[in-house]
Amino acid sequence: MPPVAADPFLPQTSHSAAAASASTSESQTEEMQKTHKEEAAAEEGENPPPPERAAAFASPSRNASSKYDFVKVKVWLGDNADHYYVLSRFLLCRMLTVTKIPNHVAIKIALELKKLLVDNSLLDVSQTDLEANLFKLMEKRGYGEDYINRYKMMTRFHHQRVPLVVLVCGTACTGKSTIATQLAGRLNLPNVLQTDMVYELLRTSTDAPLTSVPVWARDFDSPEELITEFCRECRVVRKGLAGDLKKAMKDGKPIIIEGIHLDPSIYLMDEEKRDDNSKMEKRVAESENSPASVESKPGRQHENELHKKKMDFIKEDLANSQECMSEEGRISEGPACAKSHVISSSDSAYSIEKNPRAEGEGQKDMDLQKNNATKKDKPAAKPIVVPIVLRMSDFDHKALLEEWIATRASRDNCLPQDHRKLINNLKLIQDYLCSFESQGLTVVDISANSFPQTLDWLHSYLLQKVPSKAGANG
Repeated sequence: MPPVAADPFLPQTSHSAAAASASTSESQTEEMQKTHKEEAAAEEGENPPPPERAAAFASPSRNASSKYDFVKVKVWLGDNADHYYVLSRFLLCRMLTVTKIPNHVAIKIALELKKLLVDNSLLDVSQTDLEANLFKLMEKRGYGEDYINRYKMMTRFHHQRVPLVVLVCGTACTGKSTIATQLAGRLNLPNVLQTDMVYELLRTSTDAPLTSVPVWARDFDSPEELITEFCRECRVVRKGLAGDLKKAMKDGKPIIIEGIHLDPSIYLMDEEKRDDNSKMEKRVAESENSPASVESKPGRQHENELHKKKMDFIKEDLANSQECMSEEGRISEGPACAKSHVISSSDSAYSIEKNPRAEGEGQKDMDLQKNNATKKDKPAAKPIVVPIVLRMSDFDHKALLEEWIATRASRDNCLPQDHRKLINNLKLIQDYLCSFESQGLTVVDISANSFPQTLDWLHSYLLQKVPSKAGANG
């Protein structure tokens, strides 16, 4: 193994600590050297690490480096191998965890693949060969057909650049932020937006009609008035999210939005509007390709021919009038005026000659418009919108809310002292969100005792949603 420089990923001692205690510095150096030896032994398949270090190897992170990371492997894409990317163990590991392979196993598989390629001098491989070797290693560790199909499905999903919008709805203390963060890590989704932050930005930086007092902390005459105000604020926040959503749709990037200011009906209406627009575009495309439109094309050609003949007649008339004007100039006005008439006639002739050129440019513009129209005929990837409402049992939710309100009341003077009213308002909002379950919205019951199982179920649920909805795009 070649000598390795000081690893930037390993924890380093400060200079002041080293100067204060030389013995401590020496012991830390020995510890680091011992760690390097154990890592090298583990990579070479020799003795496993001792029990006290097994935990460190069982939960590796992005900072776990290897000697194989110093060798670059190029993976070539396309039928002609026109483009390539450099294989990254970390990104490959993230992709494997999307298929529900445990993180520590995914890291081992990624390291084994890199070791296999480097040891066999396969530093330039195709994507097909890379995946073939990867699938063999996955099957060797007991992650067979189901996991391989998930890997292929998610790879195809990312290549199609289908925008995925996951909405994690619910009231306070239902685990929205935790669920959103955990799902983002498992599904390798980089963007998580919080409506609370958007609300505060709109309230403090714009003239949006939002107040510092939360909607659930205000007094209302009836539950209907509370829900009406809640929906109004959700629409304001939706406008604040318009830029991020538009960028996600345009770039085909997935995004998770979580927070209390999420009204599922708004986003479901947006999806219905997109469906109606896509149907309308499809009808327009079919009408353009209909026999009636085909029959109108000869008519357009006939109109173009008439226009060209008309332009030829105009050219001849102008040329004759210029000759007459030049002759009259020579007789009556003398050489000077004749010269001026010649100049004006040449300018006119130049302007006449520009018309066919303008016609040609107009024809080019028409061709470009036709090409653009044919490109537009290809439908864009339809976004996948997956709204989820988190619900907790009344007893557990009430206990968490009381603790949360108590800590927030000491910080915010705007909250009233009657905590029962706050909890009742939040319960009304929760019931409104769960009412969409009858329309096919997914409502997930959250409990502290079954949180890992719930997270696993949501992971599988989103993996099922991707192929069922992305298949409609393909």
